[in-house]
Amino acid sequence: MALADSARGLPNGGGVSPAAGSGAAGSGAAAAAGGWSSFPEIVELNVGGQVYVTRRCTVVSVRDSLLWRMFSQQQPSELPRDSKGRFFLDRDGFLFRYILDYLRDLQLVLPEHFPERSRLQREAEYFQLPDLARRLAQARAAAAARPAALHRDGSICADEPPPQLLGYLEAEPLEGGGGGAAASAPSPTASRSPSGGPLLTPSQSLDGAGGRRSGYITIGYRGSYTIGREAQADAKFRRVARITVCGKTALAKEVFGETLNESRDPDRPPERYTARYYLKFNFLEQAFDRLSEAGFRMAACSSTGTCAFAPEQGGPADDKIWTSYTEYVFCRD
Repeated sequence: MALADSARGLPNGGGVSPAAGSGAAGSGAAAAAGGWSSFPEIVELNVGGQVYVTRRCTVVSVRDSLLWRMFSQQQPSELPRDSKGRFFLDRDGFLFRYILDYLRDLQLVLPEHFPERSRLQREAEYFQLPDLARRLAQARAAAAARPAALHRDGSICADEPPPQLLGYLEAEPLEGGGGGAAASAPSPTASRSPSGGPLLTPSQSLDGAGGRRSGYITIGYRGSYTIGREAQADAKFRRVARITVCGKTALAKEVFGETLNESRDPDRPPERYTARYYLKFNFLEQAFDRLSEAGFRMAACSSTGTCAFAPEQGGPADDKIWTSYTEYVFCRD
């Protein structure tokens, strides 16, 4: 989806927002006064753990925005930084890519299957980009005005469908309660969405009891632990750096919601599969609890491991470091 603009900035965000108008001369005066001279031409941003590298003129391309004030009205020493010296912003790192795209040329193109419009609008409001927030609000209103119809593959046409429409398989009741057994028994040929969309059959991975999709989700992690001279007394058990999620996009988002990090595969349609998602937390039990609450059960697991002496890793001479990769397969019938 493209949100067009009648006026564009220069490539790579070199222009000034049309909203700046006559303020461009004032911006030049500020630069001449040395307000910008202390910032490097290339800036590194750490936004919620995601690193972005861009030109300074890009982040100040929209006058009176939050980033414009940070990088034109303040000194570098006044801005928070991470441990590597990058400027730090405690916001959604995945959605910031679209904020940065907008700042480059004052246009925004969103993927066809983009379920985060409301959250992106909130980010636009936080960064004080009123024109972008207004267009996102208009796009959401236009999408809400269109009826949400179910495709034959079970995906939803609308960008933000009502949860109760997903997986609708109940037969429509007949008026007056008549029809006997034929009316009380749901039939694949009588099952259709409330909006009158195409028919669904049980073979299309939706169950009629709870309106939930059946399928598989695989949880994987690479962990390590160290065993010292005193064996178990000195054992430093499982260190989990990252928990990966493999499976159908729609299932992963249903189970893990906002705890799912989609930054490595952000534009995946809901009916496609991915092996590039990971979780924002490091506790396996927390992932298992979410899967159990969503009706999944563990079907299988496998693990591989290797051992290395600690001196090779820069540790004590008598320690052994074990590393392993483990996968757990969960299914929902």
